[in-house]
Parts: sequence; structure tokens; C-alpha cells
Amino acid sequence: MGASFRSSIHLWRTLVRQDLATRYRGSLLGRAWPVLLPLLMLAIYAFVFGAVFRARWPGLAEGDHLGFTLNLFSGLLIHAMLAESVGQAAGLLVRQSNFVRKVVFPLPVLVAVPLGSAAFHGAIGLGILITVNAIWGSGLHASMLAIPLVLAPYLVMLYGLSLILAAFGVYIRDLAQITGALVTVALFTSTVFFPREMVPPTLVKVVDFNPISWPVQTVRDAALLGQWPTLSSALLMYCLVSVVVLVLGWFCFARLRRGFADVL
Repeated sequence: MGASFRSSIHLWRTLVRQDLATRYRGSLLGRAWPVLLPLLMLAIYAFVFGAVFRARWPGLAEGDHLGFTLNLFSGLLIHAMLAESVGQAAGLLVRQSNFVRKVVFPLPVLVAVPLGSAAFHGAIGLGILITVNAIWGSGLHASMLAIPLVLAPYLVMLYGLSLILAAFGVYIRDLAQITGALVTVALFTSTVFFPREMVPPTLVKVVDFNPISWPVQTVRDAALLGQWPTLSSALLMYCLVSVVVLVLGWFCFARLRRGFADVL
């Protein structure tokens, strides 16, 4: 069991490296793109929302346009992990049908590859967020060390959702288009563009049930405000739901896998 798990981890790392290398192979700047792209997006957000719209994030000073940009950027980073992993899951096995026909290939590892790439890009984006905030923002906070602990249950939930969508996506080809729409819905009904306090009481449950709202707010608090996550009911509930989603995803994938080769 232990040897099989280590072998799967090694295979997953290899496939993630290959996926990242394939994305930037042949480009002039190559491996610099994972750093340049989030820097470019951060500069665009600063220009549009700071210089043009002069947007203000609730709770920050009137002229703190950088604070608005960093709050927005942090939320978009968390959502990008959802878009890159879950967004690809529904059509993943259809695109990689050659692996499905290999009986001995561990398909759950294949489903986890986009999640690994998303985590890699997210880590770079968070590093840029923390660096910019340390130099021009509120400073460097020790609470940023808690960010991996905050993201752990989020990544577990994303993997569970990816397993579910990958399994059903083999049989329901429209699921890829539906998932793309749901990813967009998740963006605009979460706390990416606004804090929870701005939501009307009648709609606050919609935001609370969004799977990215809690990690977005908690990462903001840790990276930008220096607030450590507390052992709250929200944290415990999120971790519990993440584990339930993972178990459900593993069960659905195992049950539906038997017919993959016949359908594909």
C-alpha cells in the first residue's frame, strides 16, 4: 500500500512537471511566464481599479487603491485554482482517452494533474501578493504561514469535485460546458469582488455556501491583515465538507470507472 502510494505521488509529480513544461514549451520567455502573467494581471488591476475607477475596498482608507487591488487579486488567485482544476475535469478523461484504455494506469492520478498545476500557479501568485504587500502594502505578516493550512481543505475539496466531474463527464459530454458556466457563477457569488459584510442578509447564505468564499476571506485576512485563522465552526465545517466531497468523489469515480473504456 505504501509503495503504491509513493509510486502514485511520483507519477503525479512527473505528470504535473510535464503539463507545466508543455504549456510554456516553445515560448520566448519559457518558464518566466508563470511569474510574469500574475505580475501583469496585478499591474492591470492596479491601473483599472486604482488609477481609472479609483475603487475603494470597504474598511480601507479612501485613497488606498493598492489595498483594493490586493484584495481583488487575492480573491482571483483562489478562484483561478478552481477554474484551472475543476474547470478542466469534466472533459479531462475524454481528452486523455488513451490513458483510460490502459487498465493498469491510475486514473485518479491523472485527474489530480490539473490540480497540481493550479496549486503551482497559485503558489507563485500568492508569493507575488505577499511580496507586493510587504513592500508597498500593510507589511509582512507572520500569519501568512497559515495560508497552506487554509488551502489544504480547499484543495481536498477541489480534488473531490474533480473526481466527480471527471467520472460523469465521460457519460455526459455537456457537463464540460455546464461546469464552465458554474465556475463563472462561483466567481460572482463569492467574496472575490466584495467582502461578506456588503452582502444583503437575504443573500448572505448564497455567499456562505460558495466553496471559495471561506478560503478567499481567510487568505485575505492572513496575507493582508495579519490575522491568524481561528478554530471556528466555519473552519471545522469546511474541513468536514471537504472530506465528505473527497470520499463522495472517490466513490463515484470507482463505481463509474468500470464503463469508461466502453464509452470512450
